Amino acid sequence: MQVLDNIPIWGAPEEGAVSQIRTCAKTADRVALMADHHKGYAVPIGGVVAYKDSISPSGVGFDIACGNKAVLLDMPGSALRKDISPIMDSVWQTISFGVGRRNEERVDHSLFDSGAWKCQAASPLKEMARQQLGTVGSGNHYVDLFTDEQDRVWVGVHFGSRGLGHKIATWFLKKAGACDGMDVEPCVIPAHSDLGAQYIECMQLGGEYAYAGRDWVCARIAALLGAPILAEVHNHHNFAWRETHGGEQLWVVRKGATPAFPGQKGFVGGTMGETSVILEGIENDEAKYSLYSTVHGAGRVMGRMEAKGKVDKRTGEVKRAGKVTQEMMNSWLQKSHVELRGAGLDESPDCYKRLPEVLAEHSTSIRILHTLTPVGVAMAGANEFDPYKD
Repeated sequence: MQVLDNIPIWGAPEEGAVSQIRTCAKTADRVALMADHHKGYAVPIGGVVAYKDSISPSGVGFDIACGNKAVLLDMPGSALRKDISPIMDSVWQTISFGVGRRNEERVDHSLFDSGAWKCQAASPLKEMARQQLGTVGSGNHYVDLFTDEQDRVWVGVHFGSRGLGHKIATWFLKKAGACDGMDVEPCVIPAHSDLGAQYIECMQLGGEYAYAGRDWVCARIAALLGAPILAEVHNHHNFAWRETHGGEQLWVVRKGATPAFPGQKGFVGGTMGETSVILEGIENDEAKYSLYSTVHGAGRVMGRMEAKGKVDKRTGEVKRAGKVTQEMMNSWLQKSHVELRGAGLDESPDCYKRLPEVLAEHSTSIRILHTLTPVGVAMAGANEFDPYKD
């Protein structure tokens, strides 16, 4: 950890993200930057911003309650590897990636009885939310099948509140008069104001919705594999929590950062061709500086358009060559022996930092419990448009 302008920063400082967190520090009571940091909208990904009496919709971001869930199955890795190709075909056919729903399984949940649907921002979204519950989306959202160091099978998923969260965020940012653009001041509203109270209620609804979606997908994959779930680890990483730090009550906003209080477990995913981990927080001074937070993934080093380039959709003319080729991505997968369904060049491991190096930056405040090796990975296809993907 290093401290720049009283801001604790883990990992090599990325100029754009550091500039953003400096701007955040002007209105926040506490800030920190995790080792997987990179630029986001107003608040950097990997940023932790905390307020005594305020809340930040741009800090939580558009994908409210995006998060990770991992479940341990009562299944040996040998059985998974033996049938991995047909298993991944079934995953791809059963779970809906991108926009729309490819299966006819209607997912219902008690959260649709919540009084929060009466909020002005959420009320028009209820039926859309019903239709999308249990869908994964696109971008860096996935369903992965892993084995651990004991050759046990784990299912790992990463996605959030889909269109519900995106539209809730858009409504509140507009209502609060937030500025457009990346390098703008974060949208900060008093938590006890009417707008702030409404946002918190709708954000928490988005959190319930995201949890329900990840629960359903993990349970559905377990059923597809015919294996009972033995244990689970589940966390948001785009959310705000009311917490006590140093005897002070704060709204702690983690954008692309995983809560990691002492003993609290988290699932942190790597790239499609590399290991992921189950970790837990441990007590020390660095943990306090991070407000008991850690990374949520490896962290991008390359933008999507930079990776895949730009092609004229009408003529097919290459306007700008991408930095990642299909051969580069295939090479990662072949070395890793991963069975892939979907995914575009902008999700190749070439676009990301290396997770072990990122985790090493937080080694004094986390403990690795399990290392998960990918066997099968499913993501939305390369040409799938999804406005709710990040």
